[in-house]
Amino acid sequence: MKLKKKFKFENLVIWQKAMVLGEEMDRVLERFPKKEMYNLSSQIRRAADSIALNISEGSIVQSKPEFRKFIGYSIRSLAEVVSCLYKARNRKYMTETEFDLKYDEAFNLMNMMIAFRKKI
Repeated sequence: MKLKKKFKFENLVIWQKAMVLGEEMDRVLERFPKKEMYNLSSQIRRAADSIALNISEGSIVQSKPEFRKFIGYSIRSLAEVVSCLYKARNRKYMTETEFDLKYDEAFNLMNMMIAFRKKI
């Protein structure tokens, strides 16, 4: 049974893609060394989750400028994820192929969010 989407952010493709990215990053992080549990792993998880969280939070505000501000927070969180991906790749916690896939996914989502913010 498919759930009816009641919140407007649930229909936003950028929110849907941000949700997927957050879950995918969580699975990648399971393979990171234990020493990173409270460092890089935690940082990536918080930043990746923050992307979708800010989109949903911004969607309920009353003004377009305020919503644009929250999309900006999401964009900054995504940029943080990209920097963390570089750290993870450089520390050999992920393969070059994994890095490339997540990097491309982040790049595409970034472009979508920037376009969406301009449209608001």
